[in-house]
Amino acid sequence: MFKIGDLAVYPAHGVGKIESIESKSIAGKRLDFYIMRILDNDMKIMIPVPNAETVGLRGLITQTEIPRVFDILLRREVSVNGGTWNRRYREYMEKIKTGSIFELAEVLRDLTVLKGDKELSFGERKMLDTARTLLLKELSIVQKVTEDEIEKSIGDLLRQPAGPVF
Repeated sequence: MFKIGDLAVYPAHGVGKIESIESKSIAGKRLDFYIMRILDNDMKIMIPVPNAETVGLRGLITQTEIPRVFDILLRREVSVNGGTWNRRYREYMEKIKTGSIFELAEVLRDLTVLKGDKELSFGERKMLDTARTLLLKELSIVQKVTEDEIEKSIGDLLRQPAGPVF
């Protein structure tokens, strides 16, 4: 259950702020909605409170979960099998839609690794940008640093040889 003013993550859209909780009458039934404004683009989303978990609305990750994100970025095995670009695209989109920051980190890592091996399709390049943006926003808010600082850290991680995080 979120409160007004809470920050939360909506899958594929990123971090937003719960601006209000409103009741609406739909088909004769009263239903409560979270009214959420996405920080990156000011988009307003109405999320039925009973469906919030089902649609993937979640709180921000904690400081203790951040090393797991960095560990995922350091690994070099690609989580999606080869195949055509459109098959990979569908699989990566499914990962993004889960709303999991860990799945998002996998998409960013995989597409960065693939980009080093071959030219990405337009859709894959756009998805790489989306994954990077969503990850940067959440990590910068949680760590209370600028997105530029997080981007530098992630860039450094992605350029390192694979290995464990100490």
